[in-house]
Amino acid sequence: MPVNSRIPKLRELSVQERRSRIAEHAGADTAGFDPADGIGVEQADQMIENAVGVFGVPLGVATNLTVNGRDYLVPMAIEEPSVVAAASNAARMARGLGGLRASTTGPVMIAQIQIVDVPNPEAARFRVLEAREEVLARADEQDPVLVELGGGARDLEVRAVPTASGTHLVVHLVVDVRDAMGANAVNTMAEALAPRLAELAGGRPLLRILSNKADRRLVRVHGEFDAELLGGERVVDDIVLASDFASADPYRAATHNKGIMNGISAVVLATGNDTRAVEAGCHAHAARDGAYTALSRFEKNAAGNLVGTLEVPMAVGLVGGATRAHPTARAAIRLLGVATAVELGEVVAAVGLVQNLAACRALAAEGIQRGHMALHARTLAVSAGAAGPEISEVAAMMVAAGRIREEYARQVLGELRGTPA
Repeated sequence: MPVNSRIPKLRELSVQERRSRIAEHAGADTAGFDPADGIGVEQADQMIENAVGVFGVPLGVATNLTVNGRDYLVPMAIEEPSVVAAASNAARMARGLGGLRASTTGPVMIAQIQIVDVPNPEAARFRVLEAREEVLARADEQDPVLVELGGGARDLEVRAVPTASGTHLVVHLVVDVRDAMGANAVNTMAEALAPRLAELAGGRPLLRILSNKADRRLVRVHGEFDAELLGGERVVDDIVLASDFASADPYRAATHNKGIMNGISAVVLATGNDTRAVEAGCHAHAARDGAYTALSRFEKNAAGNLVGTLEVPMAVGLVGGATRAHPTARAAIRLLGVATAVELGEVVAAVGLVQNLAACRALAAEGIQRGHMALHARTLAVSAGAAGPEISEVAAMMVAAGRIREEYARQVLGELRGTPA
């Protein structure tokens, strides 16, 4: 059954009602989304060292997203208010114009093998390259299952890298990792190849590990956003100006890209993938030309609508790690309904673009704090001790008074309970 990601007034339902509505629209069960269905301390103790507990993060679902003609309901794990709502709203602004389009360069990762104490680095580089076929075959021998699935070693690159301690020989093994994030596969290959590569180079192997600069695994997303839904021509023009500012200035680019990562990291975390690896790759990509700049661009087209583009490395997988071990991550992947790591990466990047558009629109149209703080009021109400229906009532009174601070939340709560401070 095709997914319908358009669910009006989802936020007005209770948590249980939302789960039912989402299951109905996605054609998938939501078992695993209740905290009781997640990992316990015993499982946590098997996943990390010195485990003492489990830290919960709110899990929401972004609606309205269409990518490559298909609708997705997107799980997002994040503690920051306004992010899920903003992504859903921005996705709606592209929905009527066909949604977003995405493409990828493929699930390719790089393993690096560092060889030091090489007497003649340039000659050594040639010797390693001459053994290319032998090295690739040895790499494939380390993971026959990956090869059977259509992946495996694809290329060998060798660089003589000048450093403060002399010239090191650095070998890049380029590997198609299929539906895995790829760290385990490429690291195993690098470990196995290091002695032979050092022998060929006449040096000593040192580091052998994947690179999180996953620039062979790029996702490109673009979409057209309705000018009227954005707020009109002036808002479109101001978003373009804000985009140009982010492209030119690294101080603004850092915050601009943080808005992108609000969306990306939330989906990566919800699906049990490695947020640190993805974030490192994205920020490295932002500085690929020697200066840190914006990962996305916004332009105005001939119809007066806003066109957004985003290119990011996206090292995510559907097999291995927490994607299989964590029941909530498994439930999130079921909800998404993605069939391959490539498809998952495209959805993640699409969320990054709509999240970024939402932030730029808020900044250009009304300032970021208005909507953000209105949603933050609920968090402050809980911090002040509100429970049940009190939360909404305290938050509404704070917003109406324009005083969104915890001490005021305590004051309002005391007045509601007849016990003023």
